[in-house]
Amino acid sequence: MTHPTQFRYTKKHEWVDLEGNHAKVGITEHAQDKLGDIVFVELPAVGTAVKKGGNLATVESIKAVGDVYAPMSGAVVEVNTQLESSPETINQDPHGAGWLVILEVSDPSEADSLLDASGYEQYLNEG
Repeated sequence: MTHPTQFRYTKKHEWVDLEGNHAKVGITEHAQDKLGDIVFVELPAVGTAVKKGGNLATVESIKAVGDVYAPMSGAVVEVNTQLESSPETINQDPHGAGWLVILEVSDPSEADSLLDASGYEQYLNEG
């Protein structure tokens, strides 16, 4: 399993693609694989303020319901509305078309505490 090297990762299996003060957020291939077939996604409303580590979204699969945590603090500026009718997109392309939200981050330095791709892969191998 390869993880995009430009992304940052959390130990709770979220990814962040940070460009300036905007962060595209999703769940990793590892997370979607553990969840199984995703059947429903509950996304926050645009404008919702989130704190790093707080609940950002909920992903429901045939196996379980999982919370997605905000990898950074900020405000939701866009949600992936395609997931409302096609939640399986997360299974098909978790690091691409299966993104969840875009945050306008309030503190870009929070990315410094996230794992890079090799650190995330090492974390998975330790688990």
